[in-house]
Amino acid sequence: MEVQVKSPAFSEGDSIPDKYTCNGDGMSPPIQWDVPGDNVQSFAVICEDPDAPTGVFTHWVVYDLPPDVHELSERVPNEDKLPNGGVHGVNSIHKTGYLGMCPPKGTHRYYFKVFALDKKLDLAPGAGKKKVEDAMQGHIVGEGELMGTYARNR
Repeated sequence: MEVQVKSPAFSEGDSIPDKYTCNGDGMSPPIQWDVPGDNVQSFAVICEDPDAPTGVFTHWVVYDLPPDVHELSERVPNEDKLPNGGVHGVNSIHKTGYLGMCPPKGTHRYYFKVFALDKKLDLAPGAGKKKVEDAMQGHIVGEGELMGTYARNR
């Protein structure tokens, strides 16, 4: 099933506002999604930049979001466990939580991917993207994404 993903901060293909990047506060943007069915037991969110010069760069990993949670608000705290019941993984620099966009040059694309799962992953806080993706295998009942762009102002 397709999960509809949106943000009140930017639309599909639009530029991500500076406040969510290294040119601003670097806070997480608000992300919202719909519920694709009754058998959803948890959600996971992964934000990545496929245009990074070193390969795909992960900016955000969140998992075990309860089935009644349909958004991540602006400025999610970079803590292991979130007030809404979700758990933070680590980004590509091995830090917990969201890492604001900061491309070295040019315009990069940033994909906020939401996965609806038929189980809770029950991974410890701080899992990396690969570990989360491996745990999701065979349990994805729906997914969707929102893509925003960003070019750094120097």
